[in-house]
Amino acid sequence: MSTAHLTASNPAAESSTRGQLNGILFVALFAAAVTRIAAIPAIAGLGLSPLIVGIVAGALYGNGLRDGMPASWSAGVNFSARKLLRIAVAFFGLRVSLQEIAQVGLPGLAESVLIVVSTLVIGTWAGMKIMKLDRDTALLTAAGSAICGAAAVLAFESTLQSKPHKSAMAVGSVVLFGTLSMFLYPVLFKAGWLHLDTVGAGLFFGGTIHEVAQVVGAASNVSPEAEHIATIVKMTRVMLLVPVLLVVGLWVNRSARSTSSHEGAASHAPRKLAIPWFALGFLAFVVINSLHVLPEAATSTLNMLDTFALTMAMTALGIETRISQIRQAGPRALTTGFILYVWLIAGGLGITWAVQRLFG
Repeated sequence: MSTAHLTASNPAAESSTRGQLNGILFVALFAAAVTRIAAIPAIAGLGLSPLIVGIVAGALYGNGLRDGMPASWSAGVNFSARKLLRIAVAFFGLRVSLQEIAQVGLPGLAESVLIVVSTLVIGTWAGMKIMKLDRDTALLTAAGSAICGAAAVLAFESTLQSKPHKSAMAVGSVVLFGTLSMFLYPVLFKAGWLHLDTVGAGLFFGGTIHEVAQVVGAASNVSPEAEHIATIVKMTRVMLLVPVLLVVGLWVNRSARSTSSHEGAASHAPRKLAIPWFALGFLAFVVINSLHVLPEAATSTLNMLDTFALTMAMTALGIETRISQIRQAGPRALTTGFILYVWLIAGGLGITWAVQRLFG
């Protein structure tokens, strides 16, 4: 290749890099504005985290004003929604410690495992078989309900490499039913309709409400003890993100091989194993947090930066989302979310009662 050719190609490469950096900076500024909006008391009081506000604001921009964004910035938006996302999910492990999980012992672990596994199975089956959703949308909706709301949707989106509008639909389900839980659960508990003691309320709230912030908001209306138990149970569910992502990664890879085997000779081509390595990073940071290697101030700062990075990823996903695509499966995805919500209340109560009697 001639020197002249290399020289001629450099301006284009530099322009592409500059466009990507501008796109990342744009998403960062957008996320900073979103963070300020989410801190408004009226919005914070609803339990809406910056992640949720980010995807909504991003979708509004992406569907109304995106024509004003230079095309060269799209690479930076895509970087924020994909690669930055993986890094942020890994650092999410600093919010969990093995010591906290040990505090609720076997009851908390059993509650979390049973809720996560049953909700994933029911959600995927109901979404695909009853509501005729595609596999990715069904899995994303189930993951948001089963594990940790928007953060789980983001992690699964990265593993499945699905389209942004599918994540948006799953997040919509988390927002709707998670927010409803935050207000409904304390009312049901105080009315005596749940037939749970304080420990049972902590297990139930932490085991079945979607977002961490929603769990804290709901359980704080019961008692400090219930809030403490609920938060730990919720973080135990977050911990289960790692094994679940590994299993899903293996399943996706196996499904891809099976599909290829029906397409003839192409089946012999090697396929990359779809294991989410950022999940192993998540686990590593859980261990680091458990060993107290980092000063508390450093951990707090990293968690704050991680929340901002997740907000950037959500905002970028929103910008890439198209409302027209959501309309095609929106009602079916929300109905799947409703089926899961009914299961989380009824099935979650049954699991909580069984766990308390088994380990009580």
